[in-house]
Amino acid sequence: MKTRNYLFLPMILFLGACSDKDDQPDAWGTFEATEITVSAMANGKLLQFNIEEGTLLDSGQVIGFVDTTDLYLKKRQAIDQRNATASRKTDLQAQIAVQEQNRENILIDKQRVENLLQAGAATQKQMDDITASLNLIDRQIAAIQAQFGGLEDQVKSINQQIAQLEEAIRNAYIVNPVNGTVLAKFAEPEEVAAFGKPLYKIADLREMILRVYVSGSQLPRVIIGQEVSVMYDKNEKENTTTSGFVGWVSPTAEFTPKTIQTKEERVNLVYAVKVRVKNDGSLKIGMPGEIKLINP
Repeated sequence: MKTRNYLFLPMILFLGACSDKDDQPDAWGTFEATEITVSAMANGKLLQFNIEEGTLLDSGQVIGFVDTTDLYLKKRQAIDQRNATASRKTDLQAQIAVQEQNRENILIDKQRVENLLQAGAATQKQMDDITASLNLIDRQIAAIQAQFGGLEDQVKSINQQIAQLEEAIRNAYIVNPVNGTVLAKFAEPEEVAAFGKPLYKIADLREMILRVYVSGSQLPRVIIGQEVSVMYDKNEKENTTTSGFVGWVSPTAEFTPKTIQTKEERVNLVYAVKVRVKNDGSLKIGMPGEIKLINP
């Protein structure tokens, strides 16, 4: 009987080893999120900046603005300049009206001289003088009309300046780009902001990314869109298991990252994989996780 028990012992150990191997995860990694650093788009004092770390923000939400007093005054000055330039058109139109009336008067005189010339009561010089006067008025009217084009170009240029100032004023407002949670805050109200200065960092934590690394032999089993089991620490002895989906697989191999513990493992070539996981609030950036590939 004792001999029979010893015969079964290797079989039990073999089955136990297989069971342990089946329970091992296929890949390890850490959770991350797509972090966006929002920077200032204008120079000036931060008159309002109402966020704190951990604040939930909506996409398109205005959370503050930079002082726009100087930009507003420049815009008002440009508008006044445009109005003054446009008013010159009225003056030119009045000048043309005067010249047109003079032309009508000269045409009447011309008709009279023509009648007198036919009757022999006027000279050719009188007719030539009237013709010269008409030609002069036509040239004056043409010169005045030519000024309209220059004024229109000036108004167009001023309108472009106003549009640029309006865009600069819009950029002075700090608009949150995505739905997410504020991870870090880099500025405070009343500080002077400069173009490109980071103001805060935000990320959408409703869906996390578990970046893991698989070997070349595992790669054929990893397909974009497939479901995998995701495990992360629940406590010192237990794991929480949820599901995730493969969202990206690196097209090129790389050496195993240094976060892998043993030197022997670090020299192997692996492929990075991003697994998308819905977050119920338990997952944090930098938290370790692991996956188990689900056999089809």
